[in-house]
Amino acid sequence: MTALTALTAGVTVASTALPLQSGGLLTLAIAFLVLAVLAGLAGFRGVAGLSMSAARILVVVFLVLAIITFIL
Repeated sequence: MTALTALTAGVTVASTALPLQSGGLLTLAIAFLVLAVLAGLAGFRGVAGLSMSAARILVVVFLVLAIITFIL
C-alpha cells in the first residue's frame, strides 16, 4: 500500500458536479409572468403591469447573460 493510498483510504471525496438547477432569472421571470396573468384576471391592472414589466426585464437580462455565456 502506497503512502497516498494510505492517506486517502479514510477520506471521502465529495463530487464536484454541479447540481441540476433551473436558472434563477428565468424562474423569477416565469413567476412574475404567472403573477401578472393572475392579477390581470383578477382586475388588478397596476400589479399586472408591474409584474409584466419585471418579467420582461428578467427575460432580457437572462437572454443577454446566456448569449454572453455561450460566446465565452
